[in-house]
Formats: sequence, C-alpha cells, structure tokens
Amino acid sequence: MLRNLLAPTSIAAAILLSACGGGSTNEPVDAVAEQTPSRIQMNFLGRYESGVFGESAAEIPAVDIVSKRGFVVNSEKGALDVLDLSVPASPKLLSTLRVSDINGIPANAVVNSVASKNGLVAIAIESNPKTDPGFVALYRASDLALLDFIEVGAQPDMLVFTPNGSQLLVANEGEPADDYATDPEGSVSVIDVSLPSKLSLRTASFRAFNDQVQLLRQQGVRIFGRNATVAQDLEPEYIAVSPDSKTAYVSLQENNAMAVIDLATARVSKVLPFGYKDHGVMGNGFAANDKDTGVSIALHPGVLGMYQPDAIAVHQFNGVDYVVTANEGDAREWGDFVEEMRVGDLFASKGFKGPSIDLASLAGGAILNPATFSYCGASLTSAGNCLANDVLGRLNVTWTQGYQRNSDGSPKLYTQLGELADANTAKADARLMYDNVYSFGARSMSVFSGNTGALVWDSGDFIEQYTGGDLCKAGVLRDTLCKSFFNSGHDKVALNDRSDNKGPEPEGIVLGQIGIKTFAFLGLERVGGVMAFDISDPRNPVFQDYLNTRDFSVAKPAAASGDLGAEGLAFVPSALSPTGKPLLITGHEVSGTTSVYEVVGK
Repeated sequence: MLRNLLAPTSIAAAILLSACGGGSTNEPVDAVAEQTPSRIQMNFLGRYESGVFGESAAEIPAVDIVSKRGFVVNSEKGALDVLDLSVPASPKLLSTLRVSDINGIPANAVVNSVASKNGLVAIAIESNPKTDPGFVALYRASDLALLDFIEVGAQPDMLVFTPNGSQLLVANEGEPADDYATDPEGSVSVIDVSLPSKLSLRTASFRAFNDQVQLLRQQGVRIFGRNATVAQDLEPEYIAVSPDSKTAYVSLQENNAMAVIDLATARVSKVLPFGYKDHGVMGNGFAANDKDTGVSIALHPGVLGMYQPDAIAVHQFNGVDYVVTANEGDAREWGDFVEEMRVGDLFASKGFKGPSIDLASLAGGAILNPATFSYCGASLTSAGNCLANDVLGRLNVTWTQGYQRNSDGSPKLYTQLGELADANTAKADARLMYDNVYSFGARSMSVFSGNTGALVWDSGDFIEQYTGGDLCKAGVLRDTLCKSFFNSGHDKVALNDRSDNKGPEPEGIVLGQIGIKTFAFLGLERVGGVMAFDISDPRNPVFQDYLNTRDFSVAKPAAASGDLGAEGLAFVPSALSPTGKPLLITGHEVSGTTSVYEVVGK
C-alpha cells in the first residue's frame, strides 16, 4: 500500500475542478494557463489566532475571493468571524457577525456552518433547543448586508452551494435531544438562491424510506436509534454536489451510509451503505492500544471498521462521479443511550462493565465466537488473550451490532457454558455471541462510486504507517519526528493516546485543481495536520505531502501549541489567489486558529 501511494503518476486529459463542500470557493479556473506540477508541497504561510483555546473558536472556513475575506465559524461565540485575507500571510480580524439582531431568529441561536460563492455568504443557524427548526441566512460578502433568511430543518449544519450557484443545500442533522426525549427527522434543504433577496426551498426528506427499515438494515445501513423511524434515525452530516449541479451526495455518518439526491426534484433517490473495512486483511492493520510504548500497527481479524465519513467531496472522472471520503467515525451517546464500549468491558468474564440500559436489557454479558477469534485464544467459555491491552482489550467498539440474531431479529442467547439458552436461562446469565466487533471509522481516505456506493479505493493503513514511520516530520519547519508523538490526541501530547479510538481521525476534506490535476486535502483532527493526495485518477490516488503545523514541544497543549484540531478546509485556486499560488485555509477548533498554507509545485 505504501509503495502504491508513493508512486508517481501522470494524467494526460484536462480535468475540471470538482471541489465541493462548505469551505470550497467552487469558482471556475482556467486550467490551461496554469502549469501542472509533478508533485505538490504545502508550506505554512500565516495564521490568525482568536486567542481562545479549547473552546472551538475556529471550525469551518469559507472564502470570498472578490472581497478577499475569510469567514470562520466561531462556536465559542456562536458567531462568524470575518477575516481580512488580502495579505494571506497575515490574516486579520475585521468583524464578528452575530445572528441575534435578525428579527425572527430565536434567542441564543448559534452559527453552525458557513459557505460562500459568487459574492454571497450563507450561514447555518441552530436554534435553542437544537431539536427546533433552524435557519439559513444569506449575506452579501462585501458589506455583510443581510439579504434574506429562511426556516429549515432541525440542527442545520454543513452548507454548500451548487457549482452553478443556483442552489444552496444544507444538511439538517436532526440529532436527538441530550436526554433522547425528542428525536427530530434528518433532512436536506434545497434552497433556491437565484433571487438572493427572496429565498425559497424544497425539502429532501427520508420519510419515503420509513417502511424499508428491515431492508436497509439487511443492506448494511445502521438504523439503531431508540424507537426511531428511518427518517428520525438518518442524520445528514456533509453534502457534496456533482460538477453538473444535478446530484447531491450526503454522508450519513452515524448510519455508515450515503444518500443520493436528485436536485431537479429534491428527492432522495437512494440510500447506499458504505460497508465495512476488514482489519484482518493485509494492508488494513491499525494500532489498537493506547497504553503501548511504541508504534504497533497490526492486523486484527474479526474487527470490521465502519467507514462513517464526516466530510466528503465529489470528483468526476471520465463522466463518472466518485465520492471521496474522510473516514472519521462517530458514536452515539444521548442520555443513557451509549453505544461505545471497550472490547475488554463488553466481553468481561463476569458480564458487561458499565453498559447502557439498552444493552443490559438484552443479556448479562457477551462472548466472542471462537470461529473468528480463536487466533487470540477465544473459546465458548473464555475470551482467552483477546482482551489483553496489546490485542483488543482497549479498543472502542459498538455493542449494537456483530452479535448473532434469530430470524425475527431478536438476539440469539447463549448460556455461560456456551450452549444455546432456553426459557429457563435468566437474562442476567444469558450471553450474546459476537461473530465480529465493529470499530468507529476506518482511519483512512476512501473513494466510492457515486452510482452504486461500491468501494473503489481506500488508503488502507497508510495514514498510520506514514505518521508512525521515519519519513514523517511535523512542525512548521518539519523538524519533529512524527512517530515520537504517534496518534497523540489534540488535547494532550501522548504517544498512542488515540490508538484505541479512531487513531488520527480523518475529518475534513476539500478538493482543488492545479493545472490539469485534481488534489484532495485531508485534515487529521486528532494528531493534526493535512495530507495531500493526487486523485486525478480516483481509482489510483497518489500521496503528495503531509504538513502538521502543531508544536509538539509544548507538552500540555495551549495557545503556544500552534494548530490543533484540524476541522474544516477551504481551497483557493491560483487564478483567484492574492499570492498567485494556490492556498489552503484551515480551521482548527482546539487552538482557535485559522491558518493559511501555500501549495507549491515540486
């Protein structure tokens, strides 16, 4: 896998920019006038520091080229920071846009996301409580004049303009209330912005799939919320739009699936499962132990990774849409509904340790199927060595799937002796048998077919192999060996801190065209930094560069730590850049910084 990713490639045909996402400029570029690089490298140019650390003061960026302004979601303020990017090496705060002065917006509403195109800036506004309908507001970028606003679904978050600029889409995530007493439906609002002063919308709903719950589950779509319909359970996370502005692809992160929307009708045409990554297959290993004192990337048979992408983008190649994904992973935890557990706690010999009440209602404990887990000594009556820290014991997985079920969907129960349970077996003595365990995220970047949802390419274990190897250097000057801080979290510098839980955690992604090549920029939320891949041929991406502008010499992360918690990304093509070279704008939620990278050819 490493050799393939590092191999050079060349593309003969011109490929138009297909960058999608809330942070992309999505402006047309003259591909002929720009020289196509053999490879690219990212260099740190400058940053804006909000001065607020650990409070999500810089998350999602967007850029308006004409006014040379950057727009950054500041969740700590619940507002939008407006930056002067006329000198990209020295971004400066111009003002902060709040929504409290909009007549009709509820008190304590907050800004969730931002997108910009054609001199317009759109923001998603979450109500308080978040389960109430939210809003989208549209502004003129040059003077921040409010043009119009409109009510949308519950918890609107990621926004994106279609490439032709005629429509604005927003993902209404519809998460449950913290106590799970209310669970609004997820949806996507399709807003007509052809007349910015008079917005209108259509809603792409999932209600038509409510009677298909069993079929969707059989296909691999995770529908598992407490007493939820399909429309309530599906939670749109991120939207990418095809270059022809006809089709939208929506990541349903917790559901490990993707929705496809026909924008002509604003109807959901398909819900496609992403499937699972087999971590027992060569090239798909990962580090599973946060207590390890070194870098130990290994195969783990019986562990299936849920791709669960956060950000996605669309690249069209030879007339076919390919969906590029940042496979972050995410677990649900609402009130006493908790799906995430360590393997060691799920399969403890005396029964579950600290389960949610939903799990406790099924059985008193769980066993590993020796047909799958015999390699680490599992039997019908013992987990053997599988629960050791250096095997699977520390790994976080979901308890909601992987156990055997009867034909009616109910759990198949066993006794503590490994025999099938009967009516005389007390619930506390009954055991679930897991054929596999499912971990969160795939620790990778993937490419899927937009038409079928089939996996076309995955980076395998490359991200951890690279950041845990001798080639990777971190810091603005690239003077720190990455493996010394392998899988550190963004809240502390500690070797393997996140190895038990999603590893480097790829979260943000944006595409950008340079010459006739298309590149993907992938943000790693936990250890930090951005990876770049040449995806001109999406069936064979090629690694280009990794830049991590975090200062690992600061043992306890603080304002002096540089950039921590890469969240959102925005690409500025060279034809529209103040420096004449492509720029990458990165929002970092932990450090509260917005940084500018210059992308240069090599």
